[in-house]
This record gives sequence, structure tokens and C-alpha cells, in this order.
Amino acid sequence: MGPAPLAGRTATGAQYRGRVAIVGTLVAESLRDDAVLTGVPLQVGNIVRVAAGDPTVGQPVVWTLLEFEAPDDRFDVLVEQLARAVRPGPWYCDVRTEDEIAVVFAGRALRYRRGDAEARARAVQFARSRGVPRGQVDWPD
Repeated sequence: MGPAPLAGRTATGAQYRGRVAIVGTLVAESLRDDAVLTGVPLQVGNIVRVAAGDPTVGQPVVWTLLEFEAPDDRFDVLVEQLARAVRPGPWYCDVRTEDEIAVVFAGRALRYRRGDAEARARAVQFARSRGVPRGQVDWPD
């Protein structure tokens, strides 16, 4: 179950202080206990609690979704930090700009250009190999 887009925003990129921005959704429960995200100003648009987890793969039933945006010039830094912050296992964080998508797992990020069906299929396959349930492999293009 994917989150709703930020109110008044599009999935292709929001405006962050007049610039095209990074848009993403972070599941708070996906963060490692010692996670730190710093140096990237995140503007949280919505915080939503949903029953979307799958206890059979070690996820809590209820998640806290943080829908955010950030300046696009911090994309690389944010992706690197998320790769260190996301828990191992069936968790990921998706972030995107107007042109690029990054699906970030513990220790690894799969990045691809929007519309690249083959690259998306590789990201989906990787997510499934990490134990992400099929119904949760639903990041926007």
C-alpha cells in the first residue's frame, strides 16, 4: 500500500523553496535504532499512520509514514545516508527527483532514470530478494 502524495504536490517533483525537489516517503519503523540523517533539510509534508506491515517478515503491522521533500542538490547525500540508516531486511525508502528514482535499502541504493522499465524491474527483483512482500513493492514512477 503506497502513501498518498503530498497535498498539492505531484509524484514527479515538488517545489522546495522555488526549486525542483526530492520527494520521498520514509517509514519511521524502517530506520535502524542508531540511525542519523543530518545535513539534508527535510520538509515533512504529512505524517500518516497506516496498517501496512507484514508481521510474517518481521515488520510491525502499523507504520508511521513521513512524506517529505528536500532540495535536489542534496540527493546524493540523502541517498548515502539512507543506505546507512535503513534496517536490513524487508525495508526500503524511495526518493525521487524530476528525472531520477532511488530505491534505498540497507547498504545499497538502486538508482535509475524515470521511465526505465528494465531498471525498475531490477529494483523490484532486488526488493523481493530482500524479503519485501510483493504488495509493498509499490514506489511511484
